[in-house]
Amino acid sequence: MRAGGQATEAVVAGRAHRRGATGDRLSRIDWRTVEAALDERGWAVLDALLDPPACTALVALYPRPEPFRKRLVMERYGFGRGTYAYFSYPLPAIVEDLRVRLYPPLAKIANRWSAALGSAVRYPADLAGFLTRCRDAGQTRPTPLLLAYEEGGFNSLHQDLYGELAFPLQIAVLLSDPTRDFTGGEFVMTEQRPRKQARVHVVPLAWGDAVIFAGQQRPGVGVRGVHRLNLRHGVCEIRSGRRFTLGVIFHDAR
Repeated sequence: MRAGGQATEAVVAGRAHRRGATGDRLSRIDWRTVEAALDERGWAVLDALLDPPACTALVALYPRPEPFRKRLVMERYGFGRGTYAYFSYPLPAIVEDLRVRLYPPLAKIANRWSAALGSAVRYPADLAGFLTRCRDAGQTRPTPLLLAYEEGGFNSLHQDLYGELAFPLQIAVLLSDPTRDFTGGEFVMTEQRPRKQARVHVVPLAWGDAVIFAGQQRPGVGVRGVHRLNLRHGVCEIRSGRRFTLGVIFHDAR
């Protein structure tokens, strides 16, 4: 079979999965539990958000030039060691569905956090409204991406900022099997607390799991009331194998 045929099969498999299993998984999310976890520690895991066929379909897109608008080698910019590629519009069906359907419940959390931090910023109820706001600010380029790491690869602690507007929550989905495809490569976050040393989180993920996390800051509660916690995220060194990740970012870039 020609390579183009294999790629087409990957896209078809992804679309078939989106219509079935992904929708079922999204409908079963317990948002009260997710919200409580985000309030407590700044991240929450969605178990098996994507099944193995969907993960494999997305990984199969990575070598192809057509789905992507830009590729970057992390070492050239001091970001770490690995590569990543930003999708072009229109996004693959799975990615679009995740972005559209996960945004509304996350916008409710984002608005509550914004109010708690004393900010006047409020986020529209649906993704279309938020992307209109991004376009008005000159942010028109899609930000969902695939990331690839090989042995020795890592992603330095960072925040994903692409312009004036930034949605405070984002998602990473592990597309590789940590029991078979790679070792190491843990997803980590640091949380800078007022007048204290930074707190470190190591987030356990299985194949197809997604982590929702605060990309920049979140409200914390202490003896003096609500305060601002600044967060960064990254990926530990890959000790062996290869690791792929889907990143779902809701704001577009300049």
